[in-house]
This record gives sequence, structure tokens and C-alpha cells, in this order.
Amino acid sequence: MTQDEWDQLEMARSQWRWRGNDRPAFAEPTAPGQVSVWDFPRPPELVREEREIVVRWGVLEVARTRGAWAVRETAHPPTFYLPLCDVQQVLLRPVGGGSVCEWKGPARYWDLVQGDQGLAQVAWSYPQPLAGAEPLAECIAFYAHDLHCTVGGAEVVPQAGSFYGGWITPDLAGPFKGGPGSSGW
Repeated sequence: MTQDEWDQLEMARSQWRWRGNDRPAFAEPTAPGQVSVWDFPRPPELVREEREIVVRWGVLEVARTRGAWAVRETAHPPTFYLPLCDVQQVLLRPVGGGSVCEWKGPARYWDLVQGDQGLAQVAWSYPQPLAGAEPLAECIAFYAHDLHCTVGGAEVVPQAGSFYGGWITPDLAGPFKGGPGSSGW
């Protein structure tokens, strides 16, 4: 990365108010068996996820794993990065464009394609992640909006908004970044 790109990343990192050190007054209380997304740190942490994760596109199984990485960041439900070896890679087609995460680096986007059917930019990866996110290099994450996803058998609700890819499960307390009025979280 160029010095200008590093400076932009550092500026983005410095803007975050909530960093998992305390909960805002509007944080939901946790029920038994729940964790608050407001206790997740910023910068985010990578945690090995042992629960089985399944991703389906209609009746087609796209992925199944017990070796995912959960990226846990303040105010976000976890984003799950599945090892590429546990994904039906024949269904993936790289697409142009991308974005940059101030914590994980430059992202590459993917379509799901089978025959004449497809889902555009439904997945992303970090083939050359920044320091601290190296385990994600051989993984891919999926937006749950048009897919049926489960974590440990629990149905996933997609994080609100078109940019964030977190998966909301019953073991989480929010509110979650992505909805109206949450851009400063």
C-alpha cells in the first residue's frame, strides 16, 4: 500500500467512537446465553468458530464447515469467513471492483453462478489481508440476504444495509450497525 492509502486507513480507524470498552445507553440487555455485540472489540478480533455453518442457495448447498473464522467487531454481528476448501468453488465467479476495509484490507467480490442463474456480488474475500487478518487469506464470506444460512443449526438473519455482511443469530444482543441512524457507531 502507498503512504497515502495507509494515511486514509489510519484516518478511518481513528473515527470510531465505540470500541467495545463500554456499552452505550441504547445497547439491548443480554438474555441468558446471549452476548452483546457492544462487548466486541475494535479493531475486530478473529475467533475460530466451531459450530457448523451451512450456506444454501435454494436447494443447492454452497458451503458447509466447522472451521470458519468469526470476525467480531463492536456493534456488528459476526461476519463468518469460510475456508475455501469447504465451499463449492465451481459456483464462484470473481467480479470486478472491490472495496477496502480499514482492518482487513482490499476486498475481492464474487458472484454465485450455476447454469444461467446467478447471484451478483454475494460473497467477498481478502486474498491479501492486512496484518492481523492473515487467517482470512484462504477464506470467503457470504451476504445472507439471498441465501439460507445457519450457524449451529440456528437460522441467520442478515445484518441490515447493503454493505455489511454480519449474520444475526439468537445468541446476540444488539442493536446492530447497518440500520438507519447507525453510521456513526
